[in-house]
Amino acid sequence: MGDSRRDFLKKTGCALTGAALATQMGLLGRMSAFAQRAPKSTAPPSDYRALVCIYLNGGNDGDNMVVPLHSDSSLSGYPYYSAARTSKGLALAQNTLLPISVPRVGNLSYGLHPALGQFSGSANNGIYELYAQGRLAVVSNLGPLVAPMNRTQFINNTIKKPYQLFSHLDQQNQYLGGRSDTTPLTGWAGRIADIRATYDNPNGLIPMVTSLNGSSLYISGQSETAHAIEPAWTDLNNVLQPRGFWGSNAASKWTAFNGLRTETGGMEMLEAAKHMVDQAMVANQALQSYQDVTVSFPRTHLGMQLKQAARLIKKRTDLNITRQIFFVSLGGFDTHNGQLDQHVTLFQDLSQSMRAFYDEMTLLGLSDKVTQFTVSEFGRTLDPAGSGANVGTDHGWGGYSFILGGGVAGANVYGINTSNGTPFPTLVSNGPDDADSWSGARGRWIPTSSIEQYAATLARWFGVPETSMASVFPNIANFSQTNLGFMN
Repeated sequence: MGDSRRDFLKKTGCALTGAALATQMGLLGRMSAFAQRAPKSTAPPSDYRALVCIYLNGGNDGDNMVVPLHSDSSLSGYPYYSAARTSKGLALAQNTLLPISVPRVGNLSYGLHPALGQFSGSANNGIYELYAQGRLAVVSNLGPLVAPMNRTQFINNTIKKPYQLFSHLDQQNQYLGGRSDTTPLTGWAGRIADIRATYDNPNGLIPMVTSLNGSSLYISGQSETAHAIEPAWTDLNNVLQPRGFWGSNAASKWTAFNGLRTETGGMEMLEAAKHMVDQAMVANQALQSYQDVTVSFPRTHLGMQLKQAARLIKKRTDLNITRQIFFVSLGGFDTHNGQLDQHVTLFQDLSQSMRAFYDEMTLLGLSDKVTQFTVSEFGRTLDPAGSGANVGTDHGWGGYSFILGGGVAGANVYGINTSNGTPFPTLVSNGPDDADSWSGARGRWIPTSSIEQYAATLARWFGVPETSMASVFPNIANFSQTNLGFMN
């Protein structure tokens, strides 16, 4: 065999574990992952549940995703929105918006972006149609917070502000890390796995947390392994296949590889690496046969990520999994210019992909057991950047998120009330909900609901006990209300 034993191990075993199982913290950072597993003291759940995090990368302009249709001045109706955006060409026409009622504000009408519904040539409806069916909910004015704050407290610096406010990377890390007072080193999905994987999936053949979009802080924990696999462009039976076993000497390579896996010398690091390789080999064998999804998914990067997640869910019984968390991402939301056209493409992709995934879960009888939710590092400014065909928006703060699934208390908008007594910010630059306080104020909404409150609502539905909430969300005690109410 031409390869040295050390080189061969790098090209085979490390290709398997490093590419398929390790997160951005790397294989060595997981050396005690399996040694630290606590003994199982309770029976695993009898039902199945999954969370699917859809990250809108770049900072989504929520003010053009959820728009007031009413004209009530006390609730910042459409005239306020139009006054801020029409003259520069960024306002959406009232007659193009998809109307929704919001019981929390007296059934006044709001509208979703038209690309979130059915569009010409589509095989599926979008997610808009699921709102009236009680499957889709909205959380308004959501963002990173260390503790609740109002405009006066923000201006006077009497409450600690999120670390590096308005920064893409820092706000992204705060959403995915589940805390805003510092740079988090682990993600809230990873910390859930640290606490629950041993109990919820004691015999699981794959980790609790899966990324379909490469490594991410969101999936990184302290002790439990996550894995990253390719979207559905790659067949499920190939995502964990070991590499390098081809050619005339393939059999001898396998023999050497299996021999190397026994040479740990009792060292904890090598034992953990061996366990990871063994786990991947067992999982790979279990994935060699699978039934493909029934629903047609969009052939986009997001569509293929969600399709691969659906394949894994369909295989859940064979993988001995009762709890799973998935991470997928859609880029392109950093819309400093050209926002109108970009939003049409992005929202169509988001809506059609989420709807296809929901329809597949419905066919599997799991629509109330699998919840999709969106996050983005920040909203964007009410006042546009530029004008005309290239009009866009700049970095803001509070924004909007969708939650979709049969377990969602849909057909409503949730969140802590703003200065006007509703979850919606007052759409006035330099107004009572604006973080800007000078003559050039742009309309950056101070969030009233934090990522901790949002994520804790999802984690509680997923099965994280109250006694573990502070371990997953270190600053959760700063918020008196930790359940926003959008899950049944």
